[in-house]
Amino acid sequence: MSTSLYSIAFGVGTQNRQGNWLEVFYALPLLNPASELVAKAAEKLGYQGGNQAIAFTTTQAADLAEALKGVDAAQAALLTRLAESHNPLVATFLAEDAALTSTPEAYLKLHLLSHRLVKPHGLSLAGIFPLLPNVAWTSQGAVDLAELAERQLEARLKGKLLEVFSVDKFPKMTDYVVPAGVRIADSARVRLGAYIGEGTTVMHEGFVNFNGGTEGPGMIEGRVSAGVFVGKGSDLGGGCSTMGTLSGGGNIIISVGEGCLIGANAGIGIPLGDRNTVEAGLYITAGTKVNLLDEGNALVKVVKARDLAGQPDLLFRRNSLTGAVECKTHKSAIELNEALHAHN
Repeated sequence: MSTSLYSIAFGVGTQNRQGNWLEVFYALPLLNPASELVAKAAEKLGYQGGNQAIAFTTTQAADLAEALKGVDAAQAALLTRLAESHNPLVATFLAEDAALTSTPEAYLKLHLLSHRLVKPHGLSLAGIFPLLPNVAWTSQGAVDLAELAERQLEARLKGKLLEVFSVDKFPKMTDYVVPAGVRIADSARVRLGAYIGEGTTVMHEGFVNFNGGTEGPGMIEGRVSAGVFVGKGSDLGGGCSTMGTLSGGGNIIISVGEGCLIGANAGIGIPLGDRNTVEAGLYITAGTKVNLLDEGNALVKVVKARDLAGQPDLLFRRNSLTGAVECKTHKSAIELNEALHAHN
């Protein structure tokens, strides 16, 4: 068995009455763990290779903690705490970054993103949705929907209230990890699996989905969808929207370069280069016809927005008289057009 793994993590989670995993919390997930740590974990937990989630007991947790004291002090301390758990424990081994096969695996990859160990689209999340059960996220943690009514009654009979915050496949990120150096006005609007870079502020109406996020610093006042990664110093205005799929194309990352401004109620369906501005209320899809203007505002050429994807120093606006979408650049539009022509 190889002791070289893509990732490993020891977690504590919640199961329903049938023993099915609802969620898993990994306090210290590891990317590319040390081979000695993997060998000790494999020996104590019976790992034989491949991508595998192995349930283990508190006794095994204590034994593994002792074995890791001279190998990884942080993981040893974590396992010492897990040995005190009243909830089920699981160790997840990922030999490779492959399609997901279990709920603990899915939660590990979401943790890797929110712990900033991997950037959006830096790992495979194929098959994630069927592996994430739709559960009630409550004041007592995750509850199986089939068990919710009974749990609510039990709480009422004890003079308590079981509050249901949401019914969803994804929990909020801050119940699992709070990255350093961020501000999040409404934690319910950032899902586990979001990558929130240091220096990022997510305002009250901001939203960040899993497998999307911000490099930071920057301010998010609109929506960052799955597959969108916002560069440093960018501002997504209130109500703005971004898409993870280009019109007429396959799923790709919609990246936003450094120093961009996407105005209120604006949106993009193409990657933006550095220092781009999209005026308020303007939604650009890949197939949007754009009038390319030179420095004197003369029309150079009509192009599709996808032809301008990733170009720096662009201003996208709508002509208030004609309604046409226009694009200007701080550089010569003619030179840009020639570069686009050469590229195509």
